[in-house]
Amino acid sequence: MFDYLEFDVSGKKAVSRMDGINDNMRMDITVFRMKKGSVLEFGESGKEIAILLLEGNITYQWLSFTETAERSNVFSQPPYCLHSCKDTKVTIAAVYDSEIIVQSTTNDNIFDSHFYKPEDCKIELMGETQWEGTAKREVLTIFDYNNAPYSNMVMGEVITKAGRWSSYIPHSHAQPEVYYYKFDKPQGFGAAFIGENVFKVADGSSASIPGGLTHPQTAAPGYNMYYCWMIRHLDNNPWTSRDNDPIHEWLLKE
Repeated sequence: MFDYLEFDVSGKKAVSRMDGINDNMRMDITVFRMKKGSVLEFGESGKEIAILLLEGNITYQWLSFTETAERSNVFSQPPYCLHSCKDTKVTIAAVYDSEIIVQSTTNDNIFDSHFYKPEDCKIELMGETQWEGTAKREVLTIFDYNNAPYSNMVMGEVITKAGRWSSYIPHSHAQPEVYYYKFDKPQGFGAAFIGENVFKVADGSSASIPGGLTHPQTAAPGYNMYYCWMIRHLDNNPWTSRDNDPIHEWLLKE
């Protein structure tokens, strides 16, 4: 449910696998640290794929298209992300040392690839006027059922301000979800509440959240917390909304 995984010697960190670790997430999710000049190729048969730049400078190549993306870090710049359907070959070349996260799952739908740029992604400031700002956070959705109904996945980002809460009020949904965390300082930490369990969050850790469990988060004072959130739609039951924990719904009236 909660993992502190290290990168292997090739710079690869497997967060979930449909046929392995955290297989109940029903997604393949991998983080790659790429050295300057290195090249990775993607395009597994039968699986759609989303490749998000976390930091660095990379070139995306797919079909007849080429795009270069640069991002100093997840806290100061919005994302670049390529989302492609099954059987689409994608090549990622690192112009400088870079870090990417790759999400994929089975999907028979054929759709045009979409390259999301920072200007395509709206940032919502949430919680600023509620509960004395203690749940202030920035929420960014890259794609979901609203703008990509052909997809079996959702991908977005959250920046939880230091000392605040996110994924609040406590809520759940039937669909499985994965969080991948980064902090603005390597010693940063926070906490993830998943169902009745609490886990310490650290830079580079991940949470695999089964459907039906509430999952509020908090960042320690002094440390801004980022997480990439990735959801797998269920067959005939896509994620479109959250189910608030009824015992905490009174807070929405405050």
